[in-house]
Amino acid sequence: MSVLAASNSFSRLRQPGACAGAALVLQLALAGAAMAAAPEAGLPMAAPETVGVDSAPLVRMSQWIRQENLDVRSFLIIKDGKLIYERYSKGLTRNHNYELYSITKNVTALAAGVLVDEGRSHLDEKVATVLARVRPDLKPALADKGAIELRHVLSMSTGLVYNFKPSDDPIYYGAPDRLKLAAETTPKRPPGQEFDYTDVNPILASAVLGADAGMPLQDFAAQKLFKPMGMTHYAWERADDKGLVSAGWGLRLRAVDMAKVGMLALSGGRWEGRQLVSQSWMRTMTAPSSAPFYGFYWWLNDIVATEPEVHAMGFKGQFIVALPERNAVVVMTSMLPIEGDLAAQHQGQPGAPADPTDTPKL
Repeated sequence: MSVLAASNSFSRLRQPGACAGAALVLQLALAGAAMAAAPEAGLPMAAPETVGVDSAPLVRMSQWIRQENLDVRSFLIIKDGKLIYERYSKGLTRNHNYELYSITKNVTALAAGVLVDEGRSHLDEKVATVLARVRPDLKPALADKGAIELRHVLSMSTGLVYNFKPSDDPIYYGAPDRLKLAAETTPKRPPGQEFDYTDVNPILASAVLGADAGMPLQDFAAQKLFKPMGMTHYAWERADDKGLVSAGWGLRLRAVDMAKVGMLALSGGRWEGRQLVSQSWMRTMTAPSSAPFYGFYWWLNDIVATEPEVHAMGFKGQFIVALPERNAVVVMTSMLPIEGDLAAQHQGQPGAPADPTDTPKL
């Protein structure tokens, strides 16, 4: 059984006729978690059977994770707005946060939506024009990028190419000026022609959205998303020497706050009666853009192909999977193999190589 199969086989988790013993085990586990943690804002806890989910497969999955010694650090399932399964390993708790890698992009897309809703950002705004205004020194390097619009940056279709180094690339590590590196990239093709997943794009996104917001992107996201949704222990790290964070990595969230991001996707941008992001933007963000499987930094039906599904995915095994027809969200943080199939991880064999940023934090 694969951990990712939990989202693909969710139908089994809501079949009637639950095993009474398994249900009791899980309910006791949930009760213990509730005693160990204060109630989470906007995320009430419930036993699986109260929302029509069979707890027996959840217990088997937990046993499988433990038996195979998988480095699955957190695993959560939310059904009908209620937290029905919450699992942490190796002494981790609800309050630990995790480096989310590319899930940072998905949160960036939500922040971009708020800026578009407020009229401060526009999908057709020219990236080079905005950046040349805030960084006049980069105007020469941006001269060949005049056709790139914000929509191209968010849909991975700028046509830019960057020669990444296999390790310790300055875009990721110890960058003195990430924006300069991104501005000096070479256009490979006209923007809008082809999907090409490159981490140059979220660097441009961070700079443009921060300029539109009039404050660093991380501060805007905290003001418009993190605080209104009751998130805590969040951090947006790994800024360069000029203070620019990447919109593609460096965000740290707790697993329960990742679940809230998924719930926002399910609700059309609404949180506890308040429209944080417009329904119009949420539809645009999760509609195919430069590829059938990709919207604005959100993946579409790339894990589950048999029903509507959108998800956020981060390096080394970070996931937020939203299943609209089931009104369910599945969240996982982990350190799993970065090559080959997930099932290749057995009996404590090494998974993904760990960097210092991979350490969960309180």
